[in-house]
Parts: sequence; structure tokens; C-alpha cells
Amino acid sequence: MTCVTQQTLPEHFDVVIVGAGISGIDAAYRLQTELPGKRFTILEAREAMGGTWDLFRYPGVRSDSDMGTLSFPFEPWTDAESIADGGRILAYIRRSAARYGIDRHVRYGHRVVAADWSSSEEQWTLSIRHGDEERRLTCGFLHLCSGYYDYAQGHRPEFPGEAEFTGSIVHPQFWPEALEVANRRVVVIGSGATAVTLAPALAELGARTTILQRSPSWVMARPRRDPMAAASRRVLPPRLAADAVRHKNALLMSGFYELCRRAPRLASRLITRGTVRALGDPALVDQHFTPRYDPWDQRLCIVPDGDLFKTIRDRRVELVTDTIDTFTPTGIRLSSGRELPADVIVTATGLRLLAAGGIELSVDGERRAPSELFVYRGLMLGGIPNLALSLGYVNASWTLRADLAARYVCRLLAHLDRLGLRVAIPMPPEGLVEQPLLPLHSSYVRRAEGSLPHQGDRAPWLMRQSYLPDRRELLRGDVTASMAFR
Repeated sequence: MTCVTQQTLPEHFDVVIVGAGISGIDAAYRLQTELPGKRFTILEAREAMGGTWDLFRYPGVRSDSDMGTLSFPFEPWTDAESIADGGRILAYIRRSAARYGIDRHVRYGHRVVAADWSSSEEQWTLSIRHGDEERRLTCGFLHLCSGYYDYAQGHRPEFPGEAEFTGSIVHPQFWPEALEVANRRVVVIGSGATAVTLAPALAELGARTTILQRSPSWVMARPRRDPMAAASRRVLPPRLAADAVRHKNALLMSGFYELCRRAPRLASRLITRGTVRALGDPALVDQHFTPRYDPWDQRLCIVPDGDLFKTIRDRRVELVTDTIDTFTPTGIRLSSGRELPADVIVTATGLRLLAAGGIELSVDGERRAPSELFVYRGLMLGGIPNLALSLGYVNASWTLRADLAARYVCRLLAHLDRLGLRVAIPMPPEGLVEQPLLPLHSSYVRRAEGSLPHQGDRAPWLMRQSYLPDRRELLRGDVTASMAFR
């Protein structure tokens, strides 16, 4: 008879959190604060903490959400600037994790490749790649906080003739640390948040910069500093000041989003009026800043203090709206026949979405594809036991929803503990009508439609894009609705 020793069994945790970015650190803080008896670990595929803010290193990388809402509710952001650069955000994440001892729970270089739920054992078994080694852990609850972007690769279309180009071709997601741009001709292909962030930063570094966009995007200036935040910090304790700014900004963002959805012509006029004021040239706005879609059909691009508009006005950045015929040895020839000379071409062509961090999910050995499932309250998957996702808003800061999700998970686990139960499974009702998970028409969303889970047509199977109703539902709503327990 073979004796099975403790050493041959996988290490077990009450909760495993996947990802050591903003969502994972927030989830860990909520777990250790609200359920201090739970044993947990954080598995991070990369060798450093910070998620997006550690990965992206291109010039000018910054938040496009204000730090009043992007920061942790439990750790007030105290810097003067509300729109912050990536380096300061990364330092803030790491400082917060260290302050609350969360950094001690992180296991780096641990990529979860598969997770299988056992109904008989009522636990997950995780298959993990650590270097050349394969490892296993088990846990009672799995919280995926790796977001929905593919960190391994961005969207990178092939361009005709690019093999002929003799300069450098760079994707922002993998910016070479040693790349010199001063006095070089740099063409940034793209019209989204990355392109409008990169161009002013490249101009500041001395590059002769051109943005080449196939079609315009909605771009809106926003103050880099929030006067209310500064005033609140002078008269209120840090936590109260942060709460006041967070709720004010969440309300303003939600209100403007609703205006865009309900009165798109009015919203378009307001944005256009601000752009004309910033550039001083209505013809330039008509040509390069008037999209064919309504505001918030795609994500709105934010430029702090109108920095992009200033560099265009000062002729340090040129904006070209055209399509690519072919790359040439010395640049890009456009469909109009014009050639853009370039020493460096930056393909700011977007990100790739990746459901559940690319982890292969299965229940009792049967694979469950996220694309075949409904999302419950925007944070669990129908028919999948003891699993939560961290999904942020498309129209507001990621952290707002990530924190609500983390607190909801704690409420659910506390409910199980009170009743002596171990398993919670969201159960979709008959007749639930599929709807896209993300309410955007952006190219990166359309490309991923076949791989993302769906939302339903009624609560609690809807993923709202509104913080205040979500706050009420996730912090006080019935955790037993549409849920099976055992």
C-alpha cells in the first residue's frame, strides 16, 4: 500500500488571485481586510508588479482616467496631477502593495495556463508554468484579475511593402529602451489613445512627428490638475477628500457618457467647439477631428491640458488623415500619392483582447469556452463555480469597477461561510438573450467578439457602465439572486 505524504499534494489556498496589477492588489486588500482568516496568494505571470503600468514603457505613457478614480479607495492619491504618467502610477501601486503587506503574497513568473474545477473535491486545480517547470496549486475560489488585454502581443496588422522599409518599426507595447528619436522622422500610425499620447511626448523628445490616421477619433482636452482635489485635501482628511473627488468624478463621467448616448449631436457640438477653440482652425477640425461615429460609440481620447492640440498648433506634430498604399524603403506612400518620409514607424494599431487571461477553463475535465458563457453581474461566469473576473468600465476608470467586484467577492465568500457552504454557481435562466459584453464599436472590440463572454438582456446578467447603480447593487444587492449554492 502506497502512503501519500503531504509533500506530494498540491499547495492549497482558500483564494488564488491571478494578476498583480491594480485589480489584483485591490482584490488582495479587500480580502485580507474583510476576510482576514482566508489564506490567499497572488500569481503574477510577469517578473514584476504593476500589470499594464509595468508593461507599457513608451514615451508619455499615462492614465486616460483621472487618478481620483483610478487610485485605490483605501490609499488616497495625493500627487498634484490628476492625469498622471505611467511611472508615477507604477510607483504608487508598488508603494500601496508594500504598505499593506500585499507584496509578500505575490509569486512572480507564475503563469496560470489552465484551471479545472472538481465538483467532487469542490476546488480548482491550477496548472502553472514557472520557467521551464510545471506546477500545480489548488484553491476554493479563483479570482482572475488579469484584465482583458493580451500582454504577450498587441494587434499588429501587416502592411504592404513593410519588408522594404529600412528604418525601425516599433509597436508601443514593446518599446525598445534604447530607441533614439531626437531629430528623427517618426510616423505614428493610429488614431486612438496610444497615438494621441505618444505624439506630444515624441515631439518633446525632439522627434519630427507625424500622426497618420485612417479616420478621425473624438479627442477631448481635460485639465491635468483637478482644482477640487487640491481644495478638498486642504480642508478634509485624506480619505474623505479622496472619496469626495472619486464620487464627483464618477458622477461627471457617467453624466457625460449618458449625454453622449442620449443626445449625440449635442455632445458632438460640445466636443467640436472645444477642439476648434484649442486649435483655432475650423477647417483643420473638420478634416482631422470629425469622426464618422457618435461620441462613445468608440472610446473617447483624452489629452491632458490639450497637449496634442498645442503640438499641432506649434507645428511640432503633423496630423495626416489618409490610408496606406505601401511602405517604401524611406517611409510610407499614401493612397493620395503623398509619401511620408520616416526613420521610425510606430504601429499604434491597438491592443488585443483576451478572455479570462487566456486561461483554459474546465469543469470536471470538460472545457468551458468563455465565448459560450454569460457574465453574471459583470464579474462571474454562468455555470462556472467559485470564479470571479475583474472587468472594468469602458467609459470610466478601471479601478472603480474592479474594487466593487473585489468587495462583492468578499460578500459572497462571507455568505458561504455564514451558512457553512462551499460552492456558489451563477445559473443563467432560460430565454436569456445574448448581447455584446462591451458597448463599443471599436476595432479591437469587434475583433474579439467571437472570444468574449456575453451579457444578457436583464439583471443580474447585465454589465452596466455606470458606477453609482453598480455600487448600490454590488455592495447591497442580493447575493443569492440567480445563484445555486451547495
